[in-house]
Amino acid sequence: MNRAGASQHVSAARTRAFGATATFAAVTILVVAAPAGANPNTVNPIPGLNGTSGLPQLPGPANAVAQATGMLSANRTQDQNVLGTDLGIMWDNGNGQILTAFGDSAGLGIPNLLAGSIWSWRSSTLFRSSDRDLYDGMTFDSTPRDFLGQSKELIPSPKIPFVEISRIPTAGVSVDGVQYLSLMSVKTWGDPGKWETNFSGLAVSGDNGENWIEAPETNRPNADGNRNFQMSAFMKDGGYVYQYGTPPGRGQLAYVARVPERDIRDLGKYEYWNGGEWKKGDVNAAAPIVFGGVGELSVQYNQYLGQYLMLTTDDANSVVMRRSPTPTGPWGPPEVLVDTRELPSAYGAYIHPWSSGPDLYFLTTVHSNYNVLLLHTSLAR
Repeated sequence: MNRAGASQHVSAARTRAFGATATFAAVTILVVAAPAGANPNTVNPIPGLNGTSGLPQLPGPANAVAQATGMLSANRTQDQNVLGTDLGIMWDNGNGQILTAFGDSAGLGIPNLLAGSIWSWRSSTLFRSSDRDLYDGMTFDSTPRDFLGQSKELIPSPKIPFVEISRIPTAGVSVDGVQYLSLMSVKTWGDPGKWETNFSGLAVSGDNGENWIEAPETNRPNADGNRNFQMSAFMKDGGYVYQYGTPPGRGQLAYVARVPERDIRDLGKYEYWNGGEWKKGDVNAAAPIVFGGVGELSVQYNQYLGQYLMLTTDDANSVVMRRSPTPTGPWGPPEVLVDTRELPSAYGAYIHPWSSGPDLYFLTTVHSNYNVLLLHTSLAR
């Protein structure tokens, strides 16, 4: 980590603390420059305060609407001790709210020096939103808190290198009022865009994301065909939950499985697309449905287009969109929404579940600032 500037005192002009005392409203920080990489914990989570110089002006088909997290976000996530975070996996909770799970979330507190982090970090946090007017940003209503009053870690991890450095959410879905979150157990971070996992599996919440318990019967070890489902995206369609999977890391192939909604916790009931038909209970039968680089991804049916959309990052780290007439494909060529030269170090592209019309909203992380932006593109172009 290279120090690139003097300490700055930062305060936000707008307070939105979800009814709680703004304990972490103003802090003194060091501005740090750092390259993009797989491991967010090697980067000062607030090096540039994502938006210090205003939102990025993107000349392509997507535009930045608002900063969703960080000290210059209207959500003031620093009041929940989330100074920096990434991802932003969204799903409809079935009761008029969007639940958004973030990945490694850093704040003030006791540093985890064992893992090389100068920050107190949680492997995951969650925020709720009922905001349907996304043209000016996505407002968060509440967050599950721990005894310190900060956004709490959903599933704890020991944060020990080569044992389990983090437990990262990759997909979420609601079935019959129960919330399901797919997480990957990260064993070690490698070179930028590369990491290894121990397994992936589901956590379950019956109280709208306030508390979570693991469902060990759903664990997929990082071996054989299960390696292709270490990172996921969920989509509900026709009574099924579709699980789109990739191996750990970016620049991967993508695969798809499906399971009746009521059987989401029974791995024996999953069917895997082999390129021509569904094969029940045989994870090794899954064939790639998308070739070329696929990183963190999301998939959703769009009513306006009458097509399924997949958002991800490609080998060049550009945010791209693919279209398909069916959940299994064929998936069309990548359409660049955000060129990597326009927004360097961007990754993750998670579709807002209520974007069913011509206005497509999605969350993307800017790693060099380690915070999340809400972006928009028009499908009517």
